[in-house]
Amino acid sequence: MISFIIPSYNNLQHLKNVYASIQKHAPQAEVILLDDGSTDGTQDWIQQQDCTKYRSEERVGHTILYDKGIELATNEIVGILHADMILGPNYIENLIKHLEPGKVVCATRIEPPLHPEGKEKIIRDFGMDFDTLDIETFEQFVSEAQDEFKDQTTQGMFAPWILYKSDFKAIGGHDPLFAPFPYEDSDIFQRWILAGYKLVQSRDAFVYHLTCRGHRWNEQIGKDDDYYKIVSQRAAKNYLRKWGSWIKNDEYQYPIIPPKYNIAYVVKKCNIELLGVLEPWCDRIYIENQDMIDIYIDKEQPTTSFDLLKRVFIESNNDPIGENDIVIEFNAIQLTQQNFQLLQQLPSIIKESGEIGKFELDIITIEVNHMEEYTNNLIKN
Repeated sequence: MISFIIPSYNNLQHLKNVYASIQKHAPQAEVILLDDGSTDGTQDWIQQQDCTKYRSEERVGHTILYDKGIELATNEIVGILHADMILGPNYIENLIKHLEPGKVVCATRIEPPLHPEGKEKIIRDFGMDFDTLDIETFEQFVSEAQDEFKDQTTQGMFAPWILYKSDFKAIGGHDPLFAPFPYEDSDIFQRWILAGYKLVQSRDAFVYHLTCRGHRWNEQIGKDDDYYKIVSQRAAKNYLRKWGSWIKNDEYQYPIIPPKYNIAYVVKKCNIELLGVLEPWCDRIYIENQDMIDIYIDKEQPTTSFDLLKRVFIESNNDPIGENDIVIEFNAIQLTQQNFQLLQQLPSIIKESGEIGKFELDIITIEVNHMEEYTNNLIKN
């Protein structure tokens, strides 16, 4: 019927809770537990369970393990769960009733008051950690909320979700560019939309989500560990290199996809710190110092599969700068936070303008040679 894919890194107590909730509310489901190199006894416990098992000897992250789990799934419908989620009653039934080929259906998260409220979720405190869960009260609330929100849907997308395995495979799964995590979710959500899939949120399929215990707040609530900070910064740069703009969603967390253009920056008086900030926001950047380029590429190249030798150049009279579709020129000494915000918004500004030619915008000179959009090129890995 359905296969649940659940990666876990050193979250044994949470994993026990989500597994128990599946056994209680979805015993017919196939469960695929993937141990991400845990050292807290997770592997020993998994081996004792009646489920499909996989272990990575080293930590690779859920971006890779989601796809490995879906590969192992024997059902035509697959869904992901975080280790720090608890299923409510009728979870499967209230998702599958909206599912069809070419559609992705996500559940509604109920979360404790750790993050800001949003229209896509419900804030209720049924426990702040695995050992304080009030599961009985949570399930009672779910039963009442299912009557209130029966068969309702909104348009949004986030974990946990389900879809047909064939639809997941059709676009190539998650992009390993974002391994170990994060931002693999925003990437695949946008690719689903571009591929024509319909994204739907079921408002009467509920999970209790403790938030971020699977890979962030392992020491104490509210404190990101150093590993998360490092990989998050790396993934953010790669997201910008791929999409050209930062993540944007509507009030229900439905992705808003800015256009992807071929944009080159020509930056006078650039320093190496600013090079690191600006390079991910464009397709090519031209500066005046070759030694700075060499130092930057030597340091940054191990963190990305993008070839930085094809992205960072020394500016000279022989450079084919004009062959880029859009060329942005400015002096780094004059760059302010306000100017930088303009750079971040340029794809949308250029699309709204729709004009070919050369323009001045504050300290920035914009030369639009072509208006071709490349967003659809990003659908498949």
